[in-house]
Amino acid sequence: MPSISLTRHLIEEQRSGHVTPDLRLLLEVVARACKRISVAVGKGALGDVLGEAAAAGGGDSINVQGEAQKKLDVISNEILLEANAWGGHLAACASEEMEHCQQIPDAFPRGNYLLVFDPLDGSSNIDINASVGTIFSVLRCPEGVSAAQDHDFLQAGSTQVAAGYCLYGPSTMLVLTIGHGTHAFTLDREQGSFVLTTGHMRIPAQTREFAINMSNQRHWEAPTQAYVGDLLAGQDGPRGQDFNMRWVAAMVGDVHRILTRGGIFIYPWDRKDPAKPGKLRLMYEANPMAMLVEQAGGAATNGRTRILDIAPTSLHQRVPVFLGSKDEVETATRYHLQHDASAAA
Repeated sequence: MPSISLTRHLIEEQRSGHVTPDLRLLLEVVARACKRISVAVGKGALGDVLGEAAAAGGGDSINVQGEAQKKLDVISNEILLEANAWGGHLAACASEEMEHCQQIPDAFPRGNYLLVFDPLDGSSNIDINASVGTIFSVLRCPEGVSAAQDHDFLQAGSTQVAAGYCLYGPSTMLVLTIGHGTHAFTLDREQGSFVLTTGHMRIPAQTREFAINMSNQRHWEAPTQAYVGDLLAGQDGPRGQDFNMRWVAAMVGDVHRILTRGGIFIYPWDRKDPAKPGKLRLMYEANPMAMLVEQAGGAATNGRTRILDIAPTSLHQRVPVFLGSKDEVETATRYHLQHDASAAA
């Protein structure tokens, strides 16, 4: 059977009426940008891309999240912006690295879609040569909007028309959904194209594997403490089975493992910074990953509510995240809802 390239897959989806021509072109442009980022990541120290990015006035560059930017954060952001500026399929882009959205320049035609992206997720892994990735989400630009603003991006995750990530690991993989299943493509470096390697990925409903940063345990709220405590209790605990823990420290790596073999990924609210409702960004990370996971038969909540139902209030809104194998996510969510009900009684 001949291999199916990303281009062929998208053309077939267009013929089926699942994507518009402009959305197909947009996804192909994002894929090409990811190939460029993959080359930059792959060069490592040879490409002078490691370490912190320098600010214009000296010192380390700090992004809108208050985090030090890596050189590859800046490079990846610029690659995605430049690649999508002139194609005519976008109205505006929003990046985790920028405070406000960026409209398509007046010199180029504007399209009907909005692109949201985290240009380099897990950038703290760069200097140790561990997996990093790019996460993206596509929304429709509201009708009648000629110059998109930040508030035009504030749409619930359930309105996404496409979502995906590119994982830069031992191989470069693009995982994509357009609302008709989740599909994985591997970059054939000799051919220079993404090739379908796993169609219609499915997450097992049950799992014995979880991913969480245990160093923050003392800061978690009570229901998260209780849930993880029961996992750690193993066969002698109330769950009656042993659980294994994995932690990549890059969401793309942890979610890819879950899409491949199941599990639950948890990044809960904690008291280290009580003013922040969570660590991960709803628009740039939680929504696209939730769409991918749900399309693969999994589930995603903030511990209480389905992530894709959350109405965003700001471009850089943060949320807790519980996603992965459906039965386990439902169990973790039940711990939190029961705790809330007991506290309110």
